[in-house]
Amino acid sequence: MSAKKSHHAYTANLRKSSEIVDKSSILFWILSGIALIFLLWAPFQRGLFNGNNFDFERPIYSSFIWASIILILLSIYLYFQWKLEEKSDVAIILAWLLPITYFISSFPAASANYAANSIYIQIIYVAFFSLAYYLTKQDLGLSILKYGFVSTSYFVVIFGIMNWFGNKEAAFALVKWFAANMEPNTSYLHAVMSDSNGPRLTSVFQYANSYAAFLIAVLLVAIFLVITSSKWYSIGIHAFMVVPIIISFFVTLSRGALVILPIVLLLVLPFLKPRKQVTYLIHFVLSFGLSVIILNKVTTIGVTLFQGYKSDLSLSGWTNLLVISLIYSVLAVLIQKFASPWIEKLTNRFEEKRFAFLAIPVVAVIVGGIGAVLLFTDTGVTKLLPENIRTRIENINFQQHSVLERGTFYKDAMKLFEDYPVLGAGGGAWPALYEKYQNNPYISRQAHNFFLQYLTDVGIVGFAVFLIFLIFIYFIYIRNFIYQDEQTQNKRFIFYIVSISLLVHSSLDFDMSFVYLGMLLFLSLGIMISNDTMELGGQWKEVLNTKKWAYPSVILLVSLFLFFTSIKLLSADSQFNQSRAIAASGNNNLNDILTPLDNALSQHPNHPDYVYQKVSILFQVYNQTKDEKYFTEATTLLDQVLQKESFNFQLVDRKIYSLILKDKAEEALQFTKDKLNSFPWKVYLYEVAISLSTDLGHKAREANNIAQQDQYWSQAFELYNQFEARKKALALLPKEQGQGQEFSETGKMGLALGQIQFVRGKYDAAEAMFRFGIGGSLDDPATRQNIRWYLASLQKQGKTDQALFDKLVTKDPNERQEIQNLINAKF
Repeated sequence: MSAKKSHHAYTANLRKSSEIVDKSSILFWILSGIALIFLLWAPFQRGLFNGNNFDFERPIYSSFIWASIILILLSIYLYFQWKLEEKSDVAIILAWLLPITYFISSFPAASANYAANSIYIQIIYVAFFSLAYYLTKQDLGLSILKYGFVSTSYFVVIFGIMNWFGNKEAAFALVKWFAANMEPNTSYLHAVMSDSNGPRLTSVFQYANSYAAFLIAVLLVAIFLVITSSKWYSIGIHAFMVVPIIISFFVTLSRGALVILPIVLLLVLPFLKPRKQVTYLIHFVLSFGLSVIILNKVTTIGVTLFQGYKSDLSLSGWTNLLVISLIYSVLAVLIQKFASPWIEKLTNRFEEKRFAFLAIPVVAVIVGGIGAVLLFTDTGVTKLLPENIRTRIENINFQQHSVLERGTFYKDAMKLFEDYPVLGAGGGAWPALYEKYQNNPYISRQAHNFFLQYLTDVGIVGFAVFLIFLIFIYFIYIRNFIYQDEQTQNKRFIFYIVSISLLVHSSLDFDMSFVYLGMLLFLSLGIMISNDTMELGGQWKEVLNTKKWAYPSVILLVSLFLFFTSIKLLSADSQFNQSRAIAASGNNNLNDILTPLDNALSQHPNHPDYVYQKVSILFQVYNQTKDEKYFTEATTLLDQVLQKESFNFQLVDRKIYSLILKDKAEEALQFTKDKLNSFPWKVYLYEVAISLSTDLGHKAREANNIAQQDQYWSQAFELYNQFEARKKALALLPKEQGQGQEFSETGKMGLALGQIQFVRGKYDAAEAMFRFGIGGSLDDPATRQNIRWYLASLQKQGKTDQALFDKLVTKDPNERQEIQNLINAKF
């Protein structure tokens, strides 16, 4: 009887075990497929750039759905498989503290919308971190993600090169069925961009510096695969891609990447055996040397083709690139098959030395230092490079404008942090608040430093959690790496290269604002620790393992919430775009425009772009119909959203407009003055505040309230003095650093202040103010008004500007009498 029972229990357990394996196998392939599709899809959505603007949101919302599906599937897998055994299992739980800190920081957030998006993006990262961790516990999963990343990265490089050689329509034809919508363009927009330095390759990212960061990772990975592949065709394939990667790297014209590349190389080399270090450096130097041979030509070809396609030039570019790539590919195979064993023999005895792994990197630093001296001093070495690349290299110095600008961003970010030190100002703190803290009126919705931007988002608490998480991951990886054999070390090492490349370069730029690059970072971190053998100690893990359903249940709940939220966000985006398309088509039916817009707002309430669109339409309709219901609806919605988006200047502008529209001048003045604290470099706010102060002073004068008149007019000049003080501060900026947006007196400002001085009888001071607005077109009523008052102030002083007077009177003969009326006016 007991034997029968025992047999029954055994077969039941065997059947249950078989079911788990089957379920795990199905989930394994589904998750693998999702990962591969995402690796191909994501970069072509402009790298999933989080631009904190509706233009960039749709693919990010789509990726929320991807992440939620991954988490749902993982939660099912974990119901059968989850248990705490290794230290790395703790890292999976610790990762959830990242979105939790963003969630906590969302309560005092400067922008509720930015903060919410940031929470969801952090969940995406945790989803791919978890997927990579569990998927790559098996060698098959590791191979799938490894070669999935490598092949899609190579495709991104080829796509970029196609655009550089003018084959942009052909390149886009390969990807347009799944890439971001570029209509009405027939090519991928801004894959090559031009700025003051000339054309720069950006590939899928539309930002050259972040593409360069990506290329650093791909280049060092490719060379590593060259030196560790055993089959000749595998060596040849990876080697064949190295020269296109280097050429792409150079034509990004990224100075920061040129500085960062040797630093990352030095963080990679110590992990290799000395024989591998030697081989790695040989390939590195040889591939760069061969690339430089054709660099001048392919650069010139790309610059020329940017102006217009020429088939013969494009063919020449491809021929040069393919020939040199093939030459290096053949040499790489020969080196690995014949020179590498010889190098191994030479270094065998040397490898036994304790610090042998550091010797070659130290020599590399010395040689690199000599190379840097040759490159950055007047030795003529840079003359071997194309002019645009040579200019960029020669301009690398601490007084260069981009260095000075970044220094300013970093100081301003610290000022922001000082006001929100503990929990930060929520996700998107920098784009929401930078105008409040900026030293000069630059436009940069990115702080150009991932770590500082993270610090402003979540404060010292969230930043400490993130650092602890990173330190823990690298501790697990390095500790395991030390005790592994070389073959095991090599399996995951490319993901160390990817992670360290992205983290180091993001200290100089906003690479992590590309969700695709952030995903690659967390994917790499998950893979790095997935073969951890460091066992957890203590009884507490046994207690948790008895409740193995708890963690998967939480993950399932979070993933379901994210899934349904993502569907709503995506639907709202579709409705909003539909409303914009209807309005742009010329359809003036209010109901047709507002119905999808209202649907968007019902699914995504308080989205600042949706609200701005609706409020603008309602104000327009109110001005046409004078029906108060439209005005009331607009202001109610506006006031509601400004409570959560008080630093959104578009909405601030609409609020000022609504107050002025209803002649609430005093309230408008107070609101504008308050907002000058948040936007101290907005010339428009100074214009409005000075004009309102002047108008209120005129009203007080007409009511014979001289005290109030003087109060308002003194306030107008106080505002002007603040403006002038800021303008003088701009003059102290280093000459190499641009000030950013224009910050100078305007005609509207001068008219208001000039009228005050004119009424006070200070005609010389009035003349100086009116001068700010006399240089515009005479077709502009505001310019004519300034000229009218200016000429009157001159005549009051017994002076004249006959040429200007004649031009004005020729334009409108009535101006003669208007000027006389001002001269005769009694104030």
